[in-house]
Amino acid sequence: MVVPFLLLLHLAVNAAAAGDATTLTASPATITRSDQWITLRWSNLPSPSPLDYVALYSPPSSADLDYLGFLFLNASASWATGAGTLLLPRLPDLRAPYQFRLFRSPPAEPSTNTRLDQDHDPLPDARHRAAVSGDVRAEGNGSRPAQVHLAFADAPDEMRVLFVCGDAGDRAVRYGLLGRREEEWEEAPAEARTYERRQMCAYPANDTVGWRDPGFVFDALMKGLQPGRKYFYKVGSDSGGWSEKYSFISRDIEANETIAFLFGDLGTYVPYNTYFRTPQESLSTVKWILRDLEAIGDRAALVSHIGDISYAKGYAWLWDHFFEQIEPISSSTPYHVCIGNHEYDWPSQPWSPSWAANIYNGKDSGGECGIPYSIKFRMPGNSSLSTGTGAPDTQNLYYSFDAGVVHFVYMSTETDFTQGSAQHSFIMADLQRVNRSRTPFIVFQGHRPMYTSSNETRDTAHREQTIQHLEQLFVKHNVTLALWGHIHRYERFCPMKNYQCLNTSSSFVYPGAPVHVVIGMSGQDYQPSWEARPDHPDVPIFPQPERSMYRGSEFGYTKLMATREKLTLVYIGNHDGQVHDMVEIFLYNNSMHVKLPPKVIWSYMGIASSVILSLLVGILAGFLVRRKRDSGRWIPIVNEEA
Repeated sequence: MVVPFLLLLHLAVNAAAAGDATTLTASPATITRSDQWITLRWSNLPSPSPLDYVALYSPPSSADLDYLGFLFLNASASWATGAGTLLLPRLPDLRAPYQFRLFRSPPAEPSTNTRLDQDHDPLPDARHRAAVSGDVRAEGNGSRPAQVHLAFADAPDEMRVLFVCGDAGDRAVRYGLLGRREEEWEEAPAEARTYERRQMCAYPANDTVGWRDPGFVFDALMKGLQPGRKYFYKVGSDSGGWSEKYSFISRDIEANETIAFLFGDLGTYVPYNTYFRTPQESLSTVKWILRDLEAIGDRAALVSHIGDISYAKGYAWLWDHFFEQIEPISSSTPYHVCIGNHEYDWPSQPWSPSWAANIYNGKDSGGECGIPYSIKFRMPGNSSLSTGTGAPDTQNLYYSFDAGVVHFVYMSTETDFTQGSAQHSFIMADLQRVNRSRTPFIVFQGHRPMYTSSNETRDTAHREQTIQHLEQLFVKHNVTLALWGHIHRYERFCPMKNYQCLNTSSSFVYPGAPVHVVIGMSGQDYQPSWEARPDHPDVPIFPQPERSMYRGSEFGYTKLMATREKLTLVYIGNHDGQVHDMVEIFLYNNSMHVKLPPKVIWSYMGIASSVILSLLVGILAGFLVRRKRDSGRWIPIVNEEA
């Protein structure tokens, strides 16, 4: 009778201990499309510390130190009682389950983790695990399409759609005109691509801390679209599931207007602490652009994101967060990109000119070296550059397309653009071919700016090279507007030609050189200061050069609106959704060799007649004409930093 008694005693002790054990739960266990929150609950945590935390993992097999991020328990009002609740916004489908682990972090024990965050502070060391949650997985276990985004294709009657699934099984896009029954929709197959951990060029992208399986990126082409019409579509398969229905307006290269939303350096917000700061302002930019898209209704528009896309920098799941963040825009509006230093740069990259010793030898891509960027997007054209490592070629480097009255050109500032290079030849030939009767305006875009008054002195040689090799093409071929990112502020220059300002107004007839605008203020929070006067080292002052018409530090984006007579660019601030700067560029047909449509010709004839009539009528008529002209002028807003 002794053995059974001891066994019962042992079971009773274990049961009592289990009742006092720290617990952690995460719900729901399956995240559906309607779920917006994950609820974390814990209890029975003895002697809680304000540094105790819950870490996030995916897949659940990840080592304790290879977390995605973490949340401090003291964000819960009841944390000091040893129990509490945290709400975590919906997480993207990483095609593997999530798991949460609770760790003790006694204040008297400094972290022994050798990894540092962006501010060079030690990250949690995951030494004292107290509890583990059950798995939390997305509905469909990765088979359902996610991260849907559109892009123009080479032909104007095509639209490309890309999306991600966890397996390479057959997928397709089904699409049809507004008013057509789904049974009548067209179907086009989707091609799957992916990349592997061994193809990343360095840490952290190829290390367990940064690498996560990217799934498969599917690419499908919708063809035979009627110009300027509303289409509905969905992607997926019968076996793996279909996405929700989305809609878009097809491209119309004969349209008499163009609307675009343009910015650089957006970045990605994640709702937890991770290895570097993630900008919540990127959500505000998306929110305000969505507002503007709703306001224009069923008019065609496009989005242009000129470099430094997700700022994943080798931490792969940031790309998943990024695409879920932009999907409300990118699923209905073509989303175009060009490459930046945080997608591409690494010391081993193939182009290393002598003048760029301090420019292209950084580790800004976190070891990604352009590979995720090249697979996750597919822009028009076929530009590519061999990596020389057996990894997929770097793609989406330079390309162009027409949209309404604007010809858009994109370049790579991270690869060779000097005279004689393939990229320079493309840009020169492309600008020569522009049909100015159809697209009277040219908007050129790249990441690192040709002009800026910031203190990014490291890029001085780069700016000099772009002026030497590209600016003469801009002037010769009458580029209207040159847009740049990289500097996380907004700055508009006057029309520039070899450092010379051709017009200081904010509303003018095209003077023969492009207006340069830096638009890298859409989300990333690191803000370089302006270039200071060298004679004020102790109390720096930041004079605004005469060629700099407006500069501001508010987060935001730009909106472009163009007709056959005028191109307008406005800077909209995220803090209030209002216009803070504007430039208007009117068409000048003689210098641009444009055969104007009859409507525009009659407009100019009317202006000429009014001038002649004013001369004949005399002083009174002249006064009236001048008063009318002045009353319609835009009054520039005072520089916010003055």
